[in-house]
Amino acid sequence: MSVFTKVTPQELSAWLKGYAVGALTDLKGITAGIENTNYFVTTTRGRFVLTLFEKLTAAELPFYVNLMAHLASHGIPCPAPIADLNNSLIGALNGKPATLVTCLSGVPVVAPKPAHCVLVGSALAEMHLAGQSYRGDLENPRGPKWWRETAPRVMPFLDKMRQDLLQSELEHQSRFHFHDLPRGPVHADLFRDNVLFRKDARRLRLGGVIDFYFAGIDSLLFDVAITLNDWCIEPGGTIEPERARALLEAYRAIRDFTPGEREAWPVMLRAAALRFWLSRLFDFYVPRPGELTHAHDPEHFRRILESRRAGPEAL
Repeated sequence: MSVFTKVTPQELSAWLKGYAVGALTDLKGITAGIENTNYFVTTTRGRFVLTLFEKLTAAELPFYVNLMAHLASHGIPCPAPIADLNNSLIGALNGKPATLVTCLSGVPVVAPKPAHCVLVGSALAEMHLAGQSYRGDLENPRGPKWWRETAPRVMPFLDKMRQDLLQSELEHQSRFHFHDLPRGPVHADLFRDNVLFRKDARRLRLGGVIDFYFAGIDSLLFDVAITLNDWCIEPGGTIEPERARALLEAYRAIRDFTPGEREAWPVMLRAAALRFWLSRLFDFYVPRPGELTHAHDPEHFRRILESRRAGPEAL
């Protein structure tokens, strides 16, 4: 969600003539994140988000875009892709695949409380249920295969302690295979900056869930573990019990966990921490040039991984 590819108002105005969304009135780059180029787009008919894809190709995009359209059609508060005048959800702008989606209301929360975690847990369970009827097929692109391919690229940058930790966790994870757990489309990046909240008559409400471009088919439990590892932790990486209880109970009220999921939970929490430690290491040490980019601190997820390794958590 950084600005890698510049788009001028003149270029966008010409591009928007292929859509029935009115005339451009404002264009603003979104600086958070590290994967794609995003802009807030305001027209005479509404507010949208323009995404230009820096890694994903036009051939890879249908899974993600159609997933958002599917979830939105089932009442999930997520961005709805806008079709152009040729009824296509995917276009091209300045040499990059591009999409235009609805802009949701609300703002992210930096310091979530149990009430936020209740809404997130419910939304995640509802997404998982709605996703069961989605027919797209894409194995999680940041799953174990990606871990094995990426680890050798970051190893040379690490000291011996971190190399040993990474190798040890990769070996531990290789002993487990969770294809018998409930599977389906997962968001796989449901962090605090990807959920919007708003207050309606003094009541906290979910504004929506954004950024589905790390989605794929995987164990639903992996998605829960990723979410909990961000929403329910203390600064040092330990799990904060009140928020964790709020998130998991809200999720369970809509989709209960199977016995196999309960058994796999400690390993899945570690897998979720490993996935993001590796991605943070990769983004930090093997960056791409771009404007207004923000690489996240890899040490944050190293601490989370070490915390999960220190003691099992019950589900």
